[in-house]
Amino acid sequence: MTNPKPTCRVVGAGVRFTGKQALTYTPGISAESVGATGIHLQLVTLPPGVRAKAHRHESHETAIHVLSGESGMWYGDRLEQHLTARAGDFVYIPAGMPHLPYNPSATEACVAVIARTDPNEQESVILMPELDGLHA
Repeated sequence: MTNPKPTCRVVGAGVRFTGKQALTYTPGISAESVGATGIHLQLVTLPPGVRAKAHRHESHETAIHVLSGESGMWYGDRLEQHLTARAGDFVYIPAGMPHLPYNPSATEACVAVIARTDPNEQESVILMPELDGLHA
């Protein structure tokens, strides 16, 4: 049996889950939901004061659009660089770039849309525990 020809689809938000990075995701477009072969689109929520585990996405680029709140992110081989993204900002993360996002707010969640070139969101996540202690 051959695979059916891909077509346009509308899908609802998938079931929220906690990823390897310790953040909460709501999947939208993925290999699992629509048979995507080159992209994954989802929401990520960083509750107040939360930080992810240091990680990278091997061979996959990431684009983020912050919908609400603010996020800081350490990045680089030793997480030596830093950026801050606020509601309305876009962030690009090159393939293989170590990063550690966090929410600096004590009261407001940060919600963002994430698009990644990995249609199976969690498969390209490589945790980097050796970097977790660099920024408390």
